[in-house]
Amino acid sequence: MTTVHEPTPTTAESAVWPASVTEPRPAGLAVGGVPLTEIADRFGTPAYVLDEAEVRDRCRTYRDTFPDAEILYAAKAFLCRAVAHWVNEEGLGLDVCSAGELELAVTTGFPPERIVLHGNAKSPRDLETALRLGVGRIVIDSPAEITRLAAAVGPGGHQKVMVRVVPGISAGGHEKIRTGTDDQKFGLSIADGYAQHAIARILDQPQLELTGLHCHLGSQITSVKPYLVAVRRLVGLMARLYEQHALVLPELDLGGGHGIAYRPGDEALDLTALACRVRTELTDACTTAGLPVPRLIIEPGRAVVGPAGVALYRVLSVKHTGDHVFVAVDGGMSDNPRPALYGVRYAPRLVGRHSTAAPARVTVAGRHCEAGDILAADAELPADIRPGDLLAVPVAGAYHLSMASGYNLVGRPPVVAVRDGLARLLVRRESLADFRARDVGL
Repeated sequence: MTTVHEPTPTTAESAVWPASVTEPRPAGLAVGGVPLTEIADRFGTPAYVLDEAEVRDRCRTYRDTFPDAEILYAAKAFLCRAVAHWVNEEGLGLDVCSAGELELAVTTGFPPERIVLHGNAKSPRDLETALRLGVGRIVIDSPAEITRLAAAVGPGGHQKVMVRVVPGISAGGHEKIRTGTDDQKFGLSIADGYAQHAIARILDQPQLELTGLHCHLGSQITSVKPYLVAVRRLVGLMARLYEQHALVLPELDLGGGHGIAYRPGDEALDLTALACRVRTELTDACTTAGLPVPRLIIEPGRAVVGPAGVALYRVLSVKHTGDHVFVAVDGGMSDNPRPALYGVRYAPRLVGRHSTAAPARVTVAGRHCEAGDILAADAELPADIRPGDLLAVPVAGAYHLSMASGYNLVGRPPVVAVRDGLARLLVRRESLADFRARDVGL
């Protein structure tokens, strides 16, 4: 009897690959029981692979780790009908930022009462759609929104709302994704009194029911401490609201921003520690203030789908320029703008061909007409990397396709779900016919 050896990536590498990853033969990586080479051959490249079991497991981890909290999946990380269906089945709510995200979710069968609408500049269509479909809550982000929303609801209507407040906390992996400070576009500041003033105005609108405070500190936060500071400052505001208005708010939303590892050795947020320490901090702060403990709401997005995704690219050329080696692939900033926007670093891997060559430092570049179109700077790949090779980039499930563009009319990649040895198309590749259909003038 022959024993089939199925090694997996090393412990350090495993942290950035879906739990289902196997390597039946050297460089023959499979996710969800499906070889990545098979997906590339069947669906073409670039392509996104999404491990359904990984997404579902991460939803359950949040439910188990925060048993008393309401978990809302942040749709902006990545949303399609299948993901909305998985999230719904796993018992999570949904956080959306537009009429488009909202309608896609509801038409998939997602209960609108378990959806929260965010956004710093909600359009009339966003608000009209939210009210028409009956979303559970709308998060108010500016004073002007109070008047607009109250008028849209009408004197005989009713809508639950929250207020996004800014606690004055700097946290996050890059200055462009830090949203808890007083010098950015989101929310109403606690420090200058705008948050309290807005809340007083909401209380004067009988058709608006204020259910709680909301804050979002930023993205890629790997320390528990900023969340604890936010709890103290938000409970402090709740105490002042009780003194001024005899107002007791039943909900407190700490947003998301939970950091994940993109490369082996990267730090990630400890969810167990976060849940334990936030729960203790919230209980202690409310006890000191003489307030009942509100229900906690959190909004993970990246931490649910990010590690479940793998991007596949085909090498088109290898160019030696001075001391640099540029490995150009058939995708780029149109399907993943994050390296250009935030300097994010990835760890691509050669799959489908076993190489015994020594590792070399290379720059994996995209195909677009921008010098900044770099997918992975200072990446380690075999020195004999060549055109036709297949590269797999882990942790590609969040803020890739959701931020993709039509630059150079290349077309956005497909999304392929894998589970139990089967692969199925979730989102088809964008085609030239799609571009032509939108171009109606001559």
